Amino acid sequence: MDEIVKAACARWPDVPAVYGWLGLSARGEWRIRGEPIANASIREFIGRNYASDDGGNWFFQNGPQRVYVSLEATPFIYRLDSLGHLQAHTGARPRELRAAFADPEGRLFLQTEFGPGLVDSQDTAQFAERLVDARGLQLDEHGLGRWSRSEGGAFVETDGLGLRHDDGGRVPLAHVAAGRWAESFGFVAQPGGGRIS
Repeated sequence: MDEIVKAACARWPDVPAVYGWLGLSARGEWRIRGEPIANASIREFIGRNYASDDGGNWFFQNGPQRVYVSLEATPFIYRLDSLGHLQAHTGARPRELRAAFADPEGRLFLQTEFGPGLVDSQDTAQFAERLVDARGLQLDEHGLGRWSRSEGGAFVETDGLGLRHDDGGRVPLAHVAAGRWAESFGFVAQPGGGRIS
């Protein structure tokens, strides 16, 4: 969090929070009342001051005011940069992959030290190339089918992503129900019930 934001919070601790104005799309776009934020400096400022509370609500700390974020998908959207390293939509680079998940519709999710996130749909195919079986061989269509029926294991190969994992560079791929991401990953998709204030 920026020092100027911390100072403002200390100086004005009781500023009312805002709900329903700021959103994060499934593509990692910050939106104000549904419209993309075009200014790169503002997007970067939001990304640096993005955090969560103990209840699983995600917010942007705008000086002394907490602006809660409506999440279209997950708190983070993860992408691959030009070097193939993992990057969050905020611009931050995670260092640790803690867990990986896929839903029945083929969406991939990662849990890093930052929090849970959907893999950007443009990078799903590249991530699919990193799915391997217990022997380290790339999963083909049949292997993925077996995994989806819980008849075989699948792992995400982390080599080259710029991440560390305690299990030799392979993270087990777990199942997650489609559309149950908030419940499964422990976050609130619509803080304040989606109310506008």
